[in-house]
Amino acid sequence: MPLSEEIWVTEVSMSFPEATLRLLTGVPKGDRALELGEVRADNPEQVTDAIREHPDVSKYDQLYVDEHRAIGQYEADEKSLYEFLWESSLPPEFPIIIENGKMEFDLTASQEQFEAFGSLLNETDRDYELLTLAHTDKQDSLLTDRQREYVTVAYRRGYFEVPRECTLAELADALGVDKSSASETIRRGAMRIIGQFIISSE
Repeated sequence: MPLSEEIWVTEVSMSFPEATLRLLTGVPKGDRALELGEVRADNPEQVTDAIREHPDVSKYDQLYVDEHRAIGQYEADEKSLYEFLWESSLPPEFPIIIENGKMEFDLTASQEQFEAFGSLLNETDRDYELLTLAHTDKQDSLLTDRQREYVTVAYRRGYFEVPRECTLAELADALGVDKSSASETIRRGAMRIIGQFIISSE
């Protein structure tokens, strides 16, 4: 998710686009936020100097530094990240990763919470990209046992690779069925998987 250009960490991260800034933990403290942050870069002290000198950051204490990594504790004026998460009724999940003005984070939520979070993003016109989605609800199986078996065998034998490493005839022979049965079952299973992915992305 792109961060607002008004946030100090956006300015610092865009000044060092090759660096990775990781917010390890943070809590609101009055009008400010107390945070523990990590910098990963070829010269991390250049980045931490920029953080220390930024007008929106105060009380920066360097806790650890080596050739490629630095950890510091500091107070910052910016609290919009926490306010945004509070609006969504989801607790912050650390670490939050920031690179070149963009923030990446994980969420653990119910289906209802996840959909509400997506609606909040859309209502506030925030740009974002869903990178991965993992389902843990096993009450309803997405695929039938037959579809799961056929799709799994097809995947393992390279049927979905480009170019294919396994023909439909070879796949049908491995499954012990005719080509039309193999083709129809795999297509139905693939359609369910793709459909679920599209619905989840929306």
